[in-house]
Formats: sequence, structure tokens, C-alpha cells
Amino acid sequence: MPDATIPLVGQPPFEQYTLTGAYDEMFAPDGSVRPAYAELARRLSALSREELQQRQRYADLTFLNQGITFTVYGNESGTERVFPYDLIPRIITADEWQQIERGLSQRIIALNHFLRDIYHDQQILRDGVIPRELVYSCRHYRREMRGLPVPRGVYTAIVGTDLVRLPDGQFVVLEDNLRVPSGVSYMLTNRAVMKRAFPRLFGAHGVRPIDHYGQALLATLRALAPDHRPEPTIALLTPGVFNSAYFEHTFLARQMGIELVEGRDLLAHDNVVYMRTTGGLRRVDVIYRRIDDDFLDPMVFRPDSVLGVPGLLNAYRAGNVVLANAIGTGVADDKAIYAYVPAIIRYYLGEEPILPNVPTYLCDRPDERTYVLEHLDELVVKAVGESGGYDMLIGPHSTREQQAQFAERIRANPRNYIAQPTLQLSCAPCFIDGMIEPRHVDLRPFILFDGEATTIVPGGLTRVALRRGSLVVNSSQGGGSKDTWVLY
Repeated sequence: MPDATIPLVGQPPFEQYTLTGAYDEMFAPDGSVRPAYAELARRLSALSREELQQRQRYADLTFLNQGITFTVYGNESGTERVFPYDLIPRIITADEWQQIERGLSQRIIALNHFLRDIYHDQQILRDGVIPRELVYSCRHYRREMRGLPVPRGVYTAIVGTDLVRLPDGQFVVLEDNLRVPSGVSYMLTNRAVMKRAFPRLFGAHGVRPIDHYGQALLATLRALAPDHRPEPTIALLTPGVFNSAYFEHTFLARQMGIELVEGRDLLAHDNVVYMRTTGGLRRVDVIYRRIDDDFLDPMVFRPDSVLGVPGLLNAYRAGNVVLANAIGTGVADDKAIYAYVPAIIRYYLGEEPILPNVPTYLCDRPDERTYVLEHLDELVVKAVGESGGYDMLIGPHSTREQQAQFAERIRANPRNYIAQPTLQLSCAPCFIDGMIEPRHVDLRPFILFDGEATTIVPGGLTRVALRRGSLVVNSSQGGGSKDTWVLY
């Protein structure tokens, strides 16, 4: 049995493991095992490489047989792929999780205040805390929502916030996902597969459960239902089988025991939304929508959309149906607005942010734009409204040609870009090609908010940059995931 105080880096099964300047989740700088990982290190050391490979094959086969897939758009070799899964869990201590939980609760409450304000009184704009033109120029700002009350003042009930750990061990917020956050199904299936692959490990660690997420989500959606509908009908609106997250849509609908519908399954009549069923029309009260604003109602937004429901916005305005998340929430996860979230927290809550932001340069500010253009080889540049790792430049890993292309884009549309320092994301042990090696990771916890209380299941989706040296954890860019254990 290995002693956690003795350096294990370089010893089987960690003979290929190297420590860098990044924070290592499992190992202290001297190579000794961090206390939370001691039992896991002991168990891994007792397994042969062949046993680990056998368990990895079992996990991969389980994902394949259950159809746990995602879609990569624009890939000529085929879009549908089994979600890459790493066998070795990421562990978070109880104290670390308490800090994360407090910080995320603070953040979602402040952002809901912000959304309510900008669509009503706009006091934060009058006070000059955020430039008015920054909000109005956001393509996710919806003027159709001005003055429109939403149930319980909850604009964003379902949030996925991306966290990274810096070399000093501190967690910081990388970005917020307040429109249609995805990934929670992979968090849940990772746990189910891990329990089968390592059935004895859970008892030895005291891992907090996450299986109740589906019922917690259902309870949140029920709490948002119109007051005059005590037994609401809830449906999950999906774009259909060709959407990258369709597996997640079907998974969550099953978990909650609600209907999975496409736009063609719904109709709006006299400002009420109905679902077509074999028994006739059935009224729908709450829609958990997994469709972007642009496609929700062709009578108001994109007229060419065949994914939405004509007349849906009028039913929404009349208070006869609730949408989660509300229309127009994307303004709060615009990456330029992100830079103001600490100020938003101070303005509405009178508190200092518990989880800090990453330093961010706004390219529509002339002095910051000049700095970004002069340091493209050092910075990460992102388009403010993109996700999934698209339209992004990682300076240290880019070519001169790519930097020149981004410089041109920034000059042409500076409002559309922000830049941040290239972060040393923390590393966690991963089982790669028969060896345990470090890979960069982030963490996406999922937050639910019903207007009174926040619910955060203890865990999240740990995304992994599977390619050696890569900082891009998005599955669409070759990343994978692993189970996240929060200890009691």
C-alpha cells in the first residue's frame, strides 16, 4: 500500500506522469498525493494496466450501447460520436465545494436581478455601471421582452457555469451559460458508468449523490408554472434528432417523466399552447426549451424557422405558458457582459464576488483593443456570442496566419471580441492509451433557481482536453469528460 506522503510520480502506474506549472488535482508539487486522492491512488496502484484497460473498454462499450453520443458539425468523417469518457474520477473536497456552491448561488441571483432590471427599469444602465450601448448591441438582447413580467422574476432557472482552477488552487469563473446550457446528462451517465466500472470505490470515499438532479429540475419547472395551473403539464422542446444534444433531451425527458416534443407537435390557439397527442389536444403550461431564441416563434423571430411554434410569444406574453429559460437571457452570458459580472454582484447584492472572474479585455475599448492586437500570440481571443470552442484563438498555440486573421476580424467588429490571458488550467490524471497521464480540465456545475432557492447538485461535468498539451476541453473540439466526486 503506497504512503500518500511518498512521491508517487514516476512510480507505477504513474511512471509517465509529469508535473507542470499547472495545479495538479491529484498531486502536490513535491509529487506526493493530495489527501483527498489517497484512497484512489492506493486502488489504482493495486490494479494492473490490463485491468484498467478492461474497465475502460467496459465503460466505452456502455456508452456505445446506450447511445450516449454528441454531434460534431462540419466534420467530414461523420458527425455522430460516442462521448469520450475518462475512467479516473476528479475529486473535490467538501470545503472546496462549499465555496463553489456559495459563489454560484450568489452569481445566479445577481444575474437574475440584472436581467429583470434591463428589461424593466434599467436602473443599472441609468447609474452607468454598464454602458447602455453594450447591452443594446448584444444580439441576444430581445426588445420584445421589455416590460414583460416573467413568473417569480426568474429569467434563468437553469444555468451551467464553467469554472477553472488556477495554479494557486483558486477556482475562477471562465464563463456563464444562461441560455440553453447542456452537458448535465453526461454528468449523470458518467456517474452511472463509474459505479459499474469501480463499484467498491464509492463506499471508500463517501461521494455525495447526484442522481436526484432530474427530480430537482422537475421541481424547479413545476415551481415556475402559472398560478392557475396547480397540476401543470410540462414538456421539453427539442430541435429534433439532428441536434448535437438530442441524447440529452431524450435522457432528461425520461428522467423527469415529461413529454419530449418538437415544434410540429405543438400549436398555439387563443394564446394557449397545446400538444398534439393520440387522445387529442392537451394544454402545455411549462416548456423547458432547448431551442435558441431565434427559432422559437417564426411570427416574431426568424420567419424561416421550422423548429418553433407560431404564436408562442403571444401565449407567453399572456402568461398562459412559461418558458425556461426565459427569452432574452443570452444578454447575460455575452462574454463582454461577463466582464461586468463582479460589478453586477456588487450593485444588486452589495457583496464582493465569492468566485472571481478571469481578467478580460474588451476589444471595443480602444486602449484594450490596441493591447490585444499587440499581444495576440499570448492571449485567448473569443467571439462574445459563440460557444463550443468555435471562433476562438489560443494565442500560444496559433500560427502567424491565424493571428493575422483574428486581427482583421477584431478591427472589423471590435464589439464582437474579448480577450483573456492564456490560463494554466489545472490537470487531473487520465487513462490515455494504457497509461495514466495529466490532462487539463475544467468544471461545469449545474445550478437551478426557482426564485426563492438555488439547488446545485454536488458535482458537475468535468471536461477534459484529451489531446496532450491542449487547453480546449469542448467535446466539439476533441475533448472528453470524467466523473466528478464531491466528498462529504
